[in-house]
Amino acid sequence: MFYLQSSSPCRRFRMLALWFLCSLLAPVAIAADDIGEPEKDELKFGFIKLTDMAPLAIAYEKGYFEDEGLYVTLEAQANWKVLLDGVIDGQLDGAHMLAGQPLAATIGYGTKAHIVTPFSMDLNGNGITVSNEVWEAMKPLLPMEDGKPVHPIKADYLKPVIKQYADEGKPFKMGMVFPVSTHNYELRYWLAAGGIHPGYYAPLKGDTSGLVDAEALLSVTPPPQMPATLEAGTIDGYCVGEPWNQQAVIKGIGVPVITDYEIWKNNPEKVFGMSKAFTEKYPNTTVLVIKALLRAAKWLDDNNNANRPEAVEILSRSEYVGADYEVIANSMTGTFEYEKGDKRDVPDFNVFFRYFATYPYYSDAVWYLTQMRRWGQIPEPESDDWYFDVARSVYLPDIYQRAAQALIKEGRMSASDFPDFATESGFRPAQSEFIDGITFDGTKPNEYLEQFPIGLKGGDVL
Repeated sequence: MFYLQSSSPCRRFRMLALWFLCSLLAPVAIAADDIGEPEKDELKFGFIKLTDMAPLAIAYEKGYFEDEGLYVTLEAQANWKVLLDGVIDGQLDGAHMLAGQPLAATIGYGTKAHIVTPFSMDLNGNGITVSNEVWEAMKPLLPMEDGKPVHPIKADYLKPVIKQYADEGKPFKMGMVFPVSTHNYELRYWLAAGGIHPGYYAPLKGDTSGLVDAEALLSVTPPPQMPATLEAGTIDGYCVGEPWNQQAVIKGIGVPVITDYEIWKNNPEKVFGMSKAFTEKYPNTTVLVIKALLRAAKWLDDNNNANRPEAVEILSRSEYVGADYEVIANSMTGTFEYEKGDKRDVPDFNVFFRYFATYPYYSDAVWYLTQMRRWGQIPEPESDDWYFDVARSVYLPDIYQRAAQALIKEGRMSASDFPDFATESGFRPAQSEFIDGITFDGTKPNEYLEQFPIGLKGGDVL
């Protein structure tokens, strides 16, 4: 944009003439390269108090939003439903979201609304924690090396404990954060891989409890309440993001037995969600938001996580996560503490930019949809094309690409930081690093579902 500051009429005329000539000679270049001013510059974004909201906090604290002409307010939300409702009704312009939320809303599971994402916020970042009582029952069954349990710890070692509970007439209860959360699907995946049925949803029968045929009873608990709920004995374990697994270790009330990195290496976790209507009404604003978030994500992973201590200090503030520095640092700085004193290097426990973590891959969306089908939230069979169509209606790599190319042009990032946009299909290569050894090919969703011994497939309808 040109700003005419001279008071000389002649000089002002010459500058206007030059600007007019340039606009005639290069209209295509201007249209292709200039994102333009934000249509809406005052924005409010929501988040839940988890460490993986970090890109929002960093984009705010480092001034990346303001660099794009955006004046952002960040506001913690009480729970995932309140957060989603805020985006739907326009009280929030966007939010740190569970990856399953935009997909579920768009297909009408729970709430019907067209929610989209042009930006994936992170990979990994979750863990499964059990109570001290459950851990003491599991530990004698585990293979050991140098006096410490061999990881990953499979749910096979939990199965005898659950059987003991059943023999004593006690239900085995576990918490997860939301019915369409990554945590729900990861917990179910881990349990089922160990031969433990986590239960089905049966919405056609009006049953959305997820407890049909369940051997382990899964229910919703908000993330910050997980440790206290475990300590009270209301649940026997949970799956949650950080810092709430490490909080159990610090407080001495539970033991994380596995991370989601060990369940599915480099699994997609949160997304930045917006209403489709917002992205259409404010296209420039949307791209500028993603530019700021991309810069924040890169900062978080730069130089082998060299900025993480500073990020931990920021996240520990009450307006963000509000947990002790030590608790957040336990996982955020490349380590993870399992049993107290058993701290191990897990450099990729939180990934915000490496491995093209921020790109909204269609195959990520397809995986979430297969898990909704596997456990009955999608109650009837759907064609492969249906999975692809839903993925493309929710995940928006075209917006991401505009933001990335603008950053490359500005010299803030390089082309190597991003997928090759000329050849990118939106589908990752087949992934085999799951705890059960089953390979996921996002281009073959129904074939993928057929591989599971536990779960709906084919023409199954509850």
